[in-house]
Amino acid sequence: MLNSCRSVFEFERLNRISEGTYGVVFRAKEKKTGEIVALKKVKMSTAYPELGFPLSALREINILLSINHPSIVTVKEVVMDDHDNVFMVMEYMEHDLKGLVEMRKRPFSTSEIKCLMLQLLDGVKYLHDNWVLHRDLKTSNLLVNNKGELKICDLGLSRHYGSPLKPCTPVVVTMWYRAPELLLDAKEYSTAIDMWSVGCIMAELLANEPLFKGSNEPNQLDKIFRTLGTPNEKIWPGFSKLPGTAKAKFVKHPYNNLRKKFPATSFTGSTVLSESGFDLLNQLLTYDPEKRITADEALNHAWFQEVPLPTCKELMPTFPPRHAAAGL
Repeated sequence: MLNSCRSVFEFERLNRISEGTYGVVFRAKEKKTGEIVALKKVKMSTAYPELGFPLSALREINILLSINHPSIVTVKEVVMDDHDNVFMVMEYMEHDLKGLVEMRKRPFSTSEIKCLMLQLLDGVKYLHDNWVLHRDLKTSNLLVNNKGELKICDLGLSRHYGSPLKPCTPVVVTMWYRAPELLLDAKEYSTAIDMWSVGCIMAELLANEPLFKGSNEPNQLDKIFRTLGTPNEKIWPGFSKLPGTAKAKFVKHPYNNLRKKFPATSFTGSTVLSESGFDLLNQLLTYDPEKRITADEALNHAWFQEVPLPTCKELMPTFPPRHAAAGL
């Protein structure tokens, strides 16, 4: 795959966008066409012995080159430099959702949130239909452009999964978006971990801030339990048998206080959540992974059919690009 790659020097690097665990991302311009792209340099620290670059990068390249969906960022090609560094050439998106949430003083409107959530769920459904777990869904891994399009990116932690499920690495997903079964060291998990992350993202869009901002894993669980109640065998069959449950004593919090955070009425102008919207959020943040709503079920939820209807992408608000340097 890599022997026939074009050179990275066919692209002019304009400015650095971000740096994550699995690579550095630059805004760049293809010299021949003038097209603006995102150029992701793959970090070489955790070498994959046979190939000399990380398994996470190999997974991401392999998955992104094999999928094609409007809600998942497109990898156009893989290029290299003279030192065998690997770069992914991706479509350029002006914003990430985390940056937009932080920049706005008020939450998106209900119609705008529905537009974003439909695109997110559509992309997640596509991944799950193709046996891919994303495993790191969060607002900083959701890109948004000024056409109102949302696209899932950063599949560095993604993996293909099978049925029946095989044991997986438990420490995945950024902590604030991590499902309780992962926090409790479950050795087997499913698409339900992505759906919990989707619920956290929906809550963040509604509140304009993350829902569960834990400082460490025990504190993260405590934040969840204080809001949703401390689970038990009745609420979540199998809870007491999880490895993380056996070695901890949890304070018993009543089930469930989520509605207090997302009221049906407001006198302050903050976003309100209808009964139908709350039902969707509650189903996304269901403790029992077996009962947690799927992406397909969520896409067909009544909340998206009720007034106010989702905003058309073309009518979504636009924002000045954060990463474009002046004059470029």
